[in-house]
Amino acid sequence: MKNILNNKLVILITVLVIGIGVGWLVKPDTAPTMEMDEHDHVESIAGIPITYTCSMHPQIRQNEPGDCPICGMDLIPLENENTEADPMAITMSPTAMQLAGIQSLVVGNSSSDKSIRLNGKIQADERQNYTQSAHISGRIENLTVNFTGEYVKKGQTLGQLYSPELATAQEELFQAQKIKDSQPSLFAAAKSKLKNWKLTDGQIDQILATGKVTEQVPILANVSGYVTEKMVNLGDYVNRGEPIYQIADLSKVWVLFDVYESELQWVKKGDIIEFTVQSLPGETFSGKLSYIDPIINPQTRVAQARLEVQNSNLKFKPEMFVSGKVESKGASNENSVVVPKTAVMWTGTRSVVYVKTATNQSVSFQLREVTLGSALGDHYQIESGLSQGDEIAVNGTFSIDAAAQLAGKPSMMSPEGGSAMTGHNHAGMTMPVSNASSNTVSESISQDAKNELKPLFDSYFELKDALTKDELTASLTSAKRMQSIISKVDMSKFKVESHMSWMKYQDNLKIYLEKFVEQKSLEEVRKNFLNISDEMVAMAEKFHPYPSKIYVQHCPMADSNRGADWLSLQDKVINPYFGPSMVTCGEVIKTIE
Repeated sequence: MKNILNNKLVILITVLVIGIGVGWLVKPDTAPTMEMDEHDHVESIAGIPITYTCSMHPQIRQNEPGDCPICGMDLIPLENENTEADPMAITMSPTAMQLAGIQSLVVGNSSSDKSIRLNGKIQADERQNYTQSAHISGRIENLTVNFTGEYVKKGQTLGQLYSPELATAQEELFQAQKIKDSQPSLFAAAKSKLKNWKLTDGQIDQILATGKVTEQVPILANVSGYVTEKMVNLGDYVNRGEPIYQIADLSKVWVLFDVYESELQWVKKGDIIEFTVQSLPGETFSGKLSYIDPIINPQTRVAQARLEVQNSNLKFKPEMFVSGKVESKGASNENSVVVPKTAVMWTGTRSVVYVKTATNQSVSFQLREVTLGSALGDHYQIESGLSQGDEIAVNGTFSIDAAAQLAGKPSMMSPEGGSAMTGHNHAGMTMPVSNASSNTVSESISQDAKNELKPLFDSYFELKDALTKDELTASLTSAKRMQSIISKVDMSKFKVESHMSWMKYQDNLKIYLEKFVEQKSLEEVRKNFLNISDEMVAMAEKFHPYPSKIYVQHCPMADSNRGADWLSLQDKVINPYFGPSMVTCGEVIKTIE
C-alpha cells in the first residue's frame, strides 16, 4: 500500500513540472497580444484620449464608454479641454449638447409687451347711489316698499310718516292764510316751512282747500332705482335727516379690478380690458379703463382700476366676480432686449446667462452677468449685460453650469472660476439654481412611476399648507419627509427621457430641501420654498403625476415683487409666501389635469 501512494505522488509532481514548462514556453507569444488588446481599448482622437461623462452627473469621468455608476445612463464623449480656444469658456461637443437638451436663441430688439391678468368685482356706480331720508321727525305708520331689491320710481310713495310737528305747522298755515292780505310774508313763510319738509305745492294746496289738519305725510322717492338697503321698520321713530332707504341706480355699474403694486407701471388709463364674469360663462366683455386709484391699500398692497359699463338689461349685478386681461404695450427701443426666463439663472443677488460662441471646430459657452428688468410673463426684460445679436442658451443651462464648475471655469456659484472638480463625490458638488421650466413639454410616464411621485407631492402640499398658516415647525417636518421620500423613489420606473428629467428634479430638490431644513425663520424658509416650488411645478407640468387636478398659482408680489408660483389642490388662492398677512394675494394661472 505504501509503494502505491509513493508512485501516485511521483506522477502528480511530474505532471506539475510539465505544465509549468509548457506555460513558460507559450508566455512570450501571448503577452504582446494582451498588451495590444488593452491598448486598443483606450480610444483617442489625434493622440488625445477621449473622456466620457454622464450628461446628468458630469462629475463622472472615465476614459472608456459605459454606463453611469449613479443613474445607469449611457456615458457621452466630453470635448477635450485642451482644445478650448477661450480659457474662460466651457466647450461642449454637439453630441453632449444634444443629450443635455441644450438650445440657444439669438436675442434682438423686442417690444416689452406684457399680458396682465386681473381679478375684481362688479360694484354699483357710487355716483348713482342715493340715501332716502326722513325730512321731518315722526313715527313710521306705513311702508309700501318693505324689502331690499324692490324697484322704485321717482315720486313714488314709499310710506307714511306721522308727525306732531306737521300738525302744528298746518295750524300755523291756516292762521297765516287768514291774514295773508295784510301779512303776505307770514303766509309765504308758513308755506315754505312745509316745502322744506318735501311737501309739494299740490299737497299744500289740498291742505288749504280742505281746511283740515293732516297728521301723516307721505314719504316720496327722490330718485328711481333699486332698494339696496331698508333701514327702518314699521313703528320706528325717526329724526329729521335720518336715512330710511339706500337706493342705487344700476343702469350703469363699475367693474373694479385689483392691480398689484408691482404691476401698476403696466396698467394705464385708457387701456382696453377684456373681462369675463364667473356667473356668465362663455361671454366676453370689454371696456376702457377710466380711473386708477392713486392710493394703495396698505393691507392688500393693491390699487383699484375702474371700468364703467352700461347695464340697461341688468345683466351685471353688484358683487359678481370678474376676471380680466390687459395687453400692456411697453416701451420699444433699440436697446430693449427680452429673453426667456429659462435662460436666466438667479442666485438671489446675481442673475447670469450663458452666451454661445460657435466656430467650425467647436461650440463654447461663457458666463455673463445681466441686470434684470421687468418680468414679462415667461420672459425677462434685460436692462444691461446683453446686446442685440448675442446668442444665449435658453434650455439646458443647468448642464452647462455644472460642466463649467467641474472644469474649474466661471460658473454661477463661482464667478471667478476655481480648480476643476473631479472624482465621484456627487454629494460635495455645488449645484446651480435650476432652470426648472427649461423644458416643460409633457412626458408620458407609467402608472408605477406616478405612484412613486404621489407621496412626494402629498408632502409638498403639506409643506405649502404649513406656510400658509405661518407654521415653521410643521413646514420643516414636511420638508424632511420630502427628503426621505426622494431617497426612496425607484428611478428604474422612469424610462428613456423621463429618466433624465427625473434625475434633474431629484438632484435639485435634494439641494433645495437640504438648505430648507437648515433655516431658522419663516422668511428664510419661504425663500427656499420658492426654488422647491419651481421644481415641483415643472415636474407636475412634465409628468402629470397626480390623480386629481393641480392648480398652478402665482403671486406677483412674492420674491421682492419678482413673482413666484406654487401648486395647490384647490383653485382658491391661499398664499404660502405671505401667510395670514396676505393670504388671498395671487391667482390661478394654469390647471394641470
